[in-house]
Amino acid sequence: MPDRNLTENQLRSQTVYKGGLLHVKEDVVQLPNGESARREYILHPGAVVIIALLENGNVVMERQFRYPLHQEFYEFPAGKLDSGESALACGQRELLEETGYRAESWKFVATVHPCIGYSNEAMSLYLAQGLTEGPHRRDSDEFLEVFSLPLSEALEWVRNGRITDVKTVIGLFWAEKMINGWQAAD
Repeated sequence: MPDRNLTENQLRSQTVYKGGLLHVKEDVVQLPNGESARREYILHPGAVVIIALLENGNVVMERQFRYPLHQEFYEFPAGKLDSGESALACGQRELLEETGYRAESWKFVATVHPCIGYSNEAMSLYLAQGLTEGPHRRDSDEFLEVFSLPLSEALEWVRNGRITDVKTVIGLFWAEKMINGWQAAD
């Protein structure tokens, strides 16, 4: 495999937009061949995805309207990291806030980068087990429906296009592997 240096070095950087969630940057970089190019990208605080597995083998899911695509999606519980918050604390907070569930056992599964072409977002996936149900603590602007689904049915929803959310698709594939005895790296 070739080991040519592919690094792009930042020459200039400017903020194009800074909001509550997203920070849009535009940089000029020097390419490996010495030429320069413009790079636009989004800085994101990071997020956590929770694969919440009930004792009967069902997964906890949410149905939620997502404004950018103007449609409802079926997803795993997830949320963005607050400043200074650990991924595990974020997962525990988001699971309780969105679904009302608490988990006795938490296991880190993997980190994924869902949109490497235009964002630095990293999502940490956690398996949550030993669930107990209680009242949710959703924000006033958060509307969703929580339900459970057999893993096999959720995977069928991926196959037939009913589940298209990337974090959920990845999480379901991990859940299937872990249920079949395959372990995530520690």
